[in-house]
Amino acid sequence: MSPKLSFTLAAAAFVALALPAVADETGLHVTHELRREGGRLCFADHWHYGSGSGPNKRVAQAEAIKSWSSFVDLEYGSDWARFGRAAQKQIRCSPAGGGSVDCQIDARPCR
Repeated sequence: MSPKLSFTLAAAAFVALALPAVADETGLHVTHELRREGGRLCFADHWHYGSGSGPNKRVAQAEAIKSWSSFVDLEYGSDWARFGRAAQKQIRCSPAGGGSVDCQIDARPCR
């Protein structure tokens, strides 16, 4: 192995070990303005939405959160997709036909 290749591999290994792992982050978060809020890094003015329905409010809310998280995960990665860390969470639920409940949520992703 050439000395130059050996050095390059060693440098790459060092960088890989020194940097924090962000395995599935897509990098698309840089297309939005970000700001620090209470120890989190949040989108300043960009919301994501989710919807869900179920036989009761608890199930419908869980489905809406799952919908929100799935899309955020796809677009930005799992660090951004934790609804519990999101900012300005709003959940609206209403009765639907046949005794079911529909829920809509919106929130700004944070990590």
